[in-house]
Amino acid sequence: MNDKDFIEDIVSKKTDDYFKEIKEEVGTTKYIIKAQISASGIVERPDVVGAIFGQTEGLLSDDLDLRELQKTGRIGRIRVNIVSKNGKSTGEIIVPSSLDKVETAILAASLETIDRVGPCNAKIDVKAIEDVRKSKRNYVIDRAKIILTTMVDEITPESQELTDEVKESVRMGEIKTFGDDKLPAGPNVDESDAIIVVEGRADVLNLLKIGIKNTIAVEGTSVSQTIAGVSHEKTVTAFVDGDRGGELILRELFQIAEIDYVARAPMGKEVEELTKKEIIKALRNKIPAEQWIVENLDKPKSEITSKPQQKPEERDFHPKQQHQHENHSHPEPVQPKKPYSDLDRFGEIIEKLPGTLDAYLLDADGNVKHKVSVRDLVDAMRYTEDYEAVVFDGVVTQRLVDIAGEKNVKFLVGVKTGNITKKPVNLKVLSFKEQTGEMEGVGV
Repeated sequence: MNDKDFIEDIVSKKTDDYFKEIKEEVGTTKYIIKAQISASGIVERPDVVGAIFGQTEGLLSDDLDLRELQKTGRIGRIRVNIVSKNGKSTGEIIVPSSLDKVETAILAASLETIDRVGPCNAKIDVKAIEDVRKSKRNYVIDRAKIILTTMVDEITPESQELTDEVKESVRMGEIKTFGDDKLPAGPNVDESDAIIVVEGRADVLNLLKIGIKNTIAVEGTSVSQTIAGVSHEKTVTAFVDGDRGGELILRELFQIAEIDYVARAPMGKEVEELTKKEIIKALRNKIPAEQWIVENLDKPKSEITSKPQQKPEERDFHPKQQHQHENHSHPEPVQPKKPYSDLDRFGEIIEKLPGTLDAYLLDADGNVKHKVSVRDLVDAMRYTEDYEAVVFDGVVTQRLVDIAGEKNVKFLVGVKTGNITKKPVNLKVLSFKEQTGEMEGVGV
């Protein structure tokens, strides 16, 4: 490094220090004038400052007089950093200004009119006018990034934990006990016309997380009479796990309580571990109880129709003996005459009904008044007038019997009958099944 570069490096470092001091001292500083000075002889800081004030005096208007500006604080302390070597002096002048940018530029230009410092010739060149506010803005942006990162890394998790703790406390406070068996339930079980029956307390909590408050838990595999009692008064949706245990609880619920709809968690999952999206999807995809019974509790058709056949070579009797044996082992069944005559009225519909999950509402002449899905049968029966018979691909339940009684329906025909405890006198409940090509009817 040569002497010139060495001197410039020293001046630059000292100037940076001065520059930092200025920014710390002058809070209202808007701009900083940075100028470079070179003199033909040895001069010192007081000489440079004196030349600046002396040679600019009267050059500009009174509003821009340096002495007056410094008295009023509109310019700060003039800093001069100068180094002398080999009979010459070089350095930098720093002038803080709180004037506007036009006045600051005029003041900076006036410095370049100085041509002597003390006894020496001198030259001043303005190198830059720096906007202090821009530097402050850059500092604010950089600092804000650091603060925000700290908040995200440290403050946010704590806030989230606090929020979760408060929410959990509120949810725990919302769980109450219901009935004589003190079953865990949501706060709206009493007021709501529809309830959701789940397996345990954890399931009630999980549904409370997403705002579902009309839930009640079975609490174990033994369904209590509390559930049975409330099921007669409200619309009940059974929401169980997607495993074997959930199916067993459903079967017991159907034996003890009146279930209207069935919702299942995805296969292999439990209700307590479902996300909000999974819970809402499962409840939206609920099916009528009658449909679930047909799909899960009815005996498969293949088991009914298929019988093991003995191979011809294994038989040890002649065709005549076989015919006699078949006549002896399979006597012609004596069917009750009345149920057959009743079912014959709907024979055409019954033949095409199995497996369709459809329901037909017929008028007094046997004409189809409405055809609906089994899942919509309850509403169709409630809001339809003047029909005499209902024939559907499903299970006849007490609920359907009650609605049929209210509507003065004469025939209620289904695949099979459920647990019916009471029936209007004028209503005939019939069931049918397909067996070896014949229709078999049983009046209830």
